[in-house]
Parts: sequence; structure tokens; C-alpha cells
Amino acid sequence: MQNLLNYIRSLTPFSDESWKMLLPALSERTYRKNELMLQEGEICNSLFYIDKGYCKSYYEIQGDVRNTGFFFENEIATNISSFGNGQKSEFNIIACEELHAIIFDKKRLFEAAAKIPEIETLGRHCIRQFASRQEEFSDLFKLYTAQERLEYLETRYPHMIQRISLTQLASFLGVARETLSRIRKRRVSR
Repeated sequence: MQNLLNYIRSLTPFSDESWKMLLPALSERTYRKNELMLQEGEICNSLFYIDKGYCKSYYEIQGDVRNTGFFFENEIATNISSFGNGQKSEFNIIACEELHAIIFDKKRLFEAAAKIPEIETLGRHCIRQFASRQEEFSDLFKLYTAQERLEYLETRYPHMIQRISLTQLASFLGVARETLSRIRKRRVSR
């Protein structure tokens, strides 16, 4: 839990008293590799703080997996629309390796936030940070070629490139694995 407290305090000032009030909204869980954390069609009632391991969000369209996001240590994973609006999730979140998460329960979190302004502020910071990252990756796809997207990830998110498989990376970049291999080969030969 100390990693989570450090993460929270990196986002916003957070007192020991607020931490004590937040604790009842938190639980810990370990997910096995390939275990679903959120399934398409479910309502997301959790924020998952990734303490160890990583997970991904993805759609499955006619048997084809399309990765939409990766979440690593010291990050929050969730379906922001489902969490905020109570609508059914249109994608899955799955552990890509054994993953230890600290889970924020929505109902208890909202109850604590209603009583403690620091917890309400924390919620806003988490949502803002999550939304900013989603917008960053959305812009990446609107503005850059596949090669430029790869270069961007290599520069800004080298841990992602090092930890995910070539197949998962290709899916995330929106290209076939073979295309990604050609892009990488061309860059090496320059």
C-alpha cells in the first residue's frame, strides 16, 4: 500500500487522516496472467492501481484482438466511461502477466470523497491524468504514421516497448505484425 500512498502524494497533497479515510475503499488482489479484470458488457465499478505487473485494454472484433492501452506499475487502469456513467464496458481489461492491484471500490470511494475534500481532489487528479493519457494516444493515431507512432513510443514509453510482445505492439499501433517488422528493419538499415 505504500507505493499507492506515494503515488497519491505525487498527484496531490494528501494527509494521513485522508489516507485512513480512504483505506476502507481499497482492497488488494493478485490476477493471474490472462485473467480478466474487466469484461466487455460489465459495468466498471473499480479503479485498478497497478502495484506490480501490467495489463492491457482491448476489443475483440470477430476474433481479432485490437489492443487499445497498456497500464504498468504506478498507473491506474479502468474504463473511465463505464466507471463515471455506469454504462456497460465496451472493452476488456486483462492481466498480461501476474499482476498485483490495489482496487478502489467506486461506491466506497464516492462515499469517502463526499466527506473528505482531499479524497475528492484525488479523484479529479486521477481522472484528469487518465484522460490526458487517453487523449495523448488518441492524438498519436490521428496525427502520426505507424513509424512515427513507434518512434514516439520508443522515446516517451521505452518500458512499453521492452515489455510487450511484438504482436501486442503491432495491434496497439494499428498495423500487422509483418508491417511492424518491416518498419523496424527499415529503421535499422538507415
